[in-house]
Formats: sequence, structure tokens, C-alpha cells
Amino acid sequence: MSFVNYHTKEINCKIVYYGPGLGGKTTNIQYVYQKTASGNKGRMVTLNTENERTLFFDFLPLDLGEIRGFKTRFHLYTVPGQVFYESSRKLILRGVDGVVFVADSQVEKLESNLESLEGLKENLASQGYDFQKLPIVMQWNKRDLPNVTSVSELSKKLNEFNFPEFESVAVKGDGVFETLKMISKLVLMNIKGGLN
Repeated sequence: MSFVNYHTKEINCKIVYYGPGLGGKTTNIQYVYQKTASGNKGRMVTLNTENERTLFFDFLPLDLGEIRGFKTRFHLYTVPGQVFYESSRKLILRGVDGVVFVADSQVEKLESNLESLEGLKENLASQGYDFQKLPIVMQWNKRDLPNVTSVSELSKKLNEFNFPEFESVAVKGDGVFETLKMISKLVLMNIKGGLN
């Protein structure tokens, strides 16, 4: 649920990058952070525990326009990929406006992707979200590796609701901003729909 700050005339939106461990969530956010002009972004915050890392930063994109005179500030989060951090994942999803599901394209990671996607559905449902109605973008990451599942197979197994999907190589930045632009657009359309 977006937060409106009337004092600064900003609408704050929360986008969470979700997916299996080491699938590329952190790499996506780090790439966006590095390429965003310093005047338009906040500080990147990393929360480290023994085995997990959660990243967060916010930024004010210049090219997405305003909604009724309000600027839009996006807050990007990653969730820890390991299954035993389920409570952290639930907490980070609270108040989410949109999700980027980052799937690891490697053949041997298909089961991890499926498990993570089921966890996402359950965590959203437990907080009252309708998975089919929430803005979601699927990202097929690590497309540069030799042992990858085909895009059609990933779509068939992981994208039953035909969410927008993008191929990516997050370490090179390929597909990173395309994914972000799409989820931002879907979130803004959702907010505008709610304001009518």
C-alpha cells in the first residue's frame, strides 16, 4: 500500500525483489543503485544477519511523471533467498505495491524457483493480497549461462498468470532497467486506478 506524504508531495511505493537464494535480486538492486543519479536516490541500507542480506534504498525517478501533482518515490527491497528466513520475507512484503520475481534460469535451479514462488504466493495470501491482482513482473535472470532452462519452459512453469516477463543478465545490467520500468509502470497504473 503506497504511502502519501502531503508535506513533500510524494507518493511512496514499495517494490520487493523476491526469488530463490543467489538468483540475482541483490545484483539487480545494486545495478539500479549504481546507475541512478546521486541527487535522486537515498542511501543504500544493508541489513546483515548471520546468513542473510537484505538491501533497501529509495529513489525518485525523473521520467515517470507525477500523479495529481505528487512525485513518485520508489523504495526497492530485496528479501533473503534462503527458505529459513521466511519470517523476514513476510515482514519485508508488508505494505508492498509491486513484486519483481527474479528466477534463476539455470536448469538445476528450477525446483528452487518453484519453491520460492509458492512461498511468495503463501506470504502474500497471509497478508490479504490477491496474487493475481498485485503488480508482478517475472525476470528470467542469468540468461548468459550455458545450462539454462528455455524461456518458454520458465513461462510455463512459473508464469501461469502471464505477468510481464523479461530476460536478464543482472551482472551486466541486461534487462534490469526494463524490468524496473515495467514494475514501476504497473504500480503507478494500480495507484491511479485506486485514486479514481
